[in-house]
Amino acid sequence: MTLDQMTWPSAVFAVGVLFLTLVFVMFLINNFVETRKSKIDAAQAEGLRQLVRRYEQLAENTLDVQQRTAADLADLRTRTASVEHILRTVE
Repeated sequence: MTLDQMTWPSAVFAVGVLFLTLVFVMFLINNFVETRKSKIDAAQAEGLRQLVRRYEQLAENTLDVQQRTAADLADLRTRTASVEHILRTVE
């Protein structure tokens, strides 16, 4: 069918089909973009969860080190006090 032979109903039908095709393509593109966004968000959330896990582990390790250091310091104070006591009794 050439342009000279196209009737109004067939032209309206052709424009309708083109419009529906455009809407369908836009729908597909939108779905692709939304899926990609979801994957990126999931990856970022997983990265944040790993970061929180690392932070919690480091905080726990730091607390352990602080407690051991405090115990060692208390032991050193006790030893120092006993050495001072011995030195006072020797004089």
